[in-house]
Amino acid sequence: MNQANEIGDVLLSEEQLQQRVGELGRQITKDYAGKSPLLICVLKGAFVFMADLARAVDLPVEFDFMAVSSYGNATKTSGVVRIVKDLDIDLGGRDVIIVEDIIDSGLTLRYLRKNLASRSPASIEVCALLVRAGRQEADLDLKYVGFEIPPDFVIGYGLDVGERYRNLPYLARFEGTV
Repeated sequence: MNQANEIGDVLLSEEQLQQRVGELGRQITKDYAGKSPLLICVLKGAFVFMADLARAVDLPVEFDFMAVSSYGNATKTSGVVRIVKDLDIDLGGRDVIIVEDIIDSGLTLRYLRKNLASRSPASIEVCALLVRAGRQEADLDLKYVGFEIPPDFVIGYGLDVGERYRNLPYLARFEGTV
């Protein structure tokens, strides 16, 4: 199957994404006024979102990066979360915002929250670009959510399949096979 046949319907346009990211940035700016939150990007999928979000936050933010894996090259989670790259910055006393690309079952997020909470931050919140509708087993207490989407596998704006399609400026359904 060629690339053009793998990219399905556009779910969110570049304009829709940028508008919502701006709104999230303004809300974070308001909520953290007078503070310097630490944005933790969950690699690789959230890097495009975090770059845009950071520019939309009008505060002196810091960044760190963490890579976790629960998918490998598959389109469904394996159910096992492992840290591939850990943080460089000490979280003690910091206001932390976990920046996630997409929340599916919530398994990875629950693991991350527990792991990061053990490092004594002042607070931990989550800013997720996408939440797959109806896939979470419990309330995940997400403070900042960009969009709720159908449970389809999606690509673009940092999200991939087999490391492809991250550079699409929009979000689309993936119609191919892995």
